[in-house]
Amino acid sequence: MVVKDHDPYAAFRFGTYRYFAAGNLISVTGRAMLSVAVGWDIFLRTRSAMALGMVGLVQAVPVILLAIPAGHVADRFSRKKVLMLTQLLSAAGSFGLVAVSVGRAPVAWMFALLFATACARTFSWAARGSFMPNLVPGHAFPNAVAWNSTFFEIGSVAGPAAGGFLVAWFGFPLVYGFEALCGLAFFLLLIPIAEVRSFLRPAAGGLRELFSGIHFVWKTKIILATITLDLFAVLLGGATALLPVFAADILHCGAIGLGWLRAAPAFGAVVMGLAIAHLPPMRRAGATLLWAVAGFGVATVVFGLSTSFWLSLGMLFLTGVFDSVSVVVRHTLVQLRTPDAMRGRVSAVNNVFIGSSNELGAFESGVTAAWFGPVISVVAGGIGTVLVVLAAIRLWPALTRLGSFAELKPEEE
Repeated sequence: MVVKDHDPYAAFRFGTYRYFAAGNLISVTGRAMLSVAVGWDIFLRTRSAMALGMVGLVQAVPVILLAIPAGHVADRFSRKKVLMLTQLLSAAGSFGLVAVSVGRAPVAWMFALLFATACARTFSWAARGSFMPNLVPGHAFPNAVAWNSTFFEIGSVAGPAAGGFLVAWFGFPLVYGFEALCGLAFFLLLIPIAEVRSFLRPAAGGLRELFSGIHFVWKTKIILATITLDLFAVLLGGATALLPVFAADILHCGAIGLGWLRAAPAFGAVVMGLAIAHLPPMRRAGATLLWAVAGFGVATVVFGLSTSFWLSLGMLFLTGVFDSVSVVVRHTLVQLRTPDAMRGRVSAVNNVFIGSSNELGAFESGVTAAWFGPVISVVAGGIGTVLVVLAAIRLWPALTRLGSFAELKPEEE
């Protein structure tokens, strides 16, 4: 029996994936630039940790309310067209932020535009997550996930770093306008990708069909365990929302330093993502996931206690390293265990867990920082993340036995 060498570039053998990956990278870069600019803009206007928390809340509510219908849409209609439409809507929202910034309109208008673009992104996430498995054959999909995660993090490195410099040199409107152009670029790169009709369209079935993704996740315990673990880790352990406070009041590094702090986790994730793509497939994915989430929590605790810019930067780098492992394991597991006809609805449930946890985590961080201070908020969240890992081992021992991705097959609907 001849064993084929591992191909670290398997996904790039397919043109459809190359177009998608390029557009996704551009889109993520623009979104990361906008994120650092919005946080800094609102904090300078309000000097309020609670206001930073509200940025998370207004972006979490659309995910909670619309993710399930968005998954239904992704399974009933063209995923490509849904993606294209949402990119146009997101670009329109960013052009709106340009107008608000130039006109010095009240902060409430910024929150309204963030809410509107979050609605569009909720539908985009469901379509994007379920669209990618149709771009490459099954043997190349784990490699595509690793590269997609890497490109996401490359954009998340380049975006905040560039955003910090551009805000310092040219102001907020330029960053908001550039993000809008990035959305339009993704729209154009989706055009050459042929429509994918390999998946089965579910017949209309009312509320039962609409919520079938929740039922599928609930009965597939290994998926439930993985996304629940990620949910609470991000909800408790994320310090990103408070970085403007740390940059201004603790580390005293200004807008440029804030850009580097926001970029550090993504840079760590890029390094780990490249390593995952080039290394042979994981043999003990479950144990690897648990160690990675625990490491994320420990690095978060050290960041919260640090008063050194370079130590803080290093700890944020490590959170990105550990988070990259978690993302690759979770996304690969969810997609490979889900029948193609249900990927939109299951991706939507995943988005409720993960998408809302990022934003609700930002809100939780803002509230606890307003009550107890930013250091206690971050340190307590990191400790909570480690405790969540211990609870997951107790509740879902099968997670510790999860082996290679090659052993995974779709569950029955």
